[in-house]
Amino acid sequence: MASVLEAKAVADRILDEVDKVVVGKRAQTELLLAALTVSGHVLLEDVPGVGKTLLARTFARVSGLSFKRIQFTPDLLPADVTGVSVFNQKDGEFHWRPGPIFANIVLADEINRATPRTQSSLLEAMEERQVTTEGVTRPLPSPFMVIATQNPVEMEGTFPLPEAQLDRFLLKLSLGYPTREEEERVLARFVDDVPAPTGLVASDAGWLAVLKDSLNSVTISQAVTSYILSVVEKTRTHAGLSLGASPRGALYLAKLSKALAAIRGREYVLPDDVKYLAPPCLAHRVIPKAESALRGKTGQDVIAEILAEVPVPVGFDPNGA
Repeated sequence: MASVLEAKAVADRILDEVDKVVVGKRAQTELLLAALTVSGHVLLEDVPGVGKTLLARTFARVSGLSFKRIQFTPDLLPADVTGVSVFNQKDGEFHWRPGPIFANIVLADEINRATPRTQSSLLEAMEERQVTTEGVTRPLPSPFMVIATQNPVEMEGTFPLPEAQLDRFLLKLSLGYPTREEEERVLARFVDDVPAPTGLVASDAGWLAVLKDSLNSVTISQAVTSYILSVVEKTRTHAGLSLGASPRGALYLAKLSKALAAIRGREYVLPDDVKYLAPPCLAHRVIPKAESALRGKTGQDVIAEILAEVPVPVGFDPNGA
């Protein structure tokens, strides 16, 4: 069984390699790594030009995993994502041609520009790690992770993701604008060409197994479990929400907390891990009431209120109750 110190060493190597290309997004990269460790998917929502695609591509390259990019457009068909059978005139038979979904890391770029029919082609893949077409079910590569991007500003010609699909994303992240110092580094680094990572981690084929195995060394106490359940239950009774987080949200938050603890070299989950992860893990799973939305309150705002209201366990034994 891999130790959390081994997991932290692997994680630091990955984060350092990504830092050589992507400026100032170490926290988001750490969350991507935690999501991959627990087989989760990530939605990157932010304005154009802040590095969403660059982060996804660099993360995949450093990891040494196979990577495919799908540019979602209104005319994209489900078969363009999953694959199609093509007739071969030489032998007079149909041959299966897999789509770009058959990769370890799939970048679904501007996912909200595709029609709901095409968006739904990802549902089975994201939940069951398989694709069913023409009556045949085909397993996807393992590991499998979807990193989707969307622009929250430009709404014309887009199709908002339904709640069922949003709930399948483990995390919803925003990159944000860089600081002035970070932007100076961006200009200095990219004014001539895009640097390539050295691929340090790609040479170690077992790095992901180390991270996954280290989760067995991480304990989550009854006090922290109760804290997670209290936060999730509060989303279902909060006056500002019409829809709370699902049981999947509670499970994902617990799994993600263990992964973050391992990546940071700890054998136990802290309440601070839960507080840190709750907004990106739960905010997209809740729906504010109309009156809350009219006052400008988002899911992030309501989750912040809930975290301020729910008592944080103090003085507990990390390995016990």
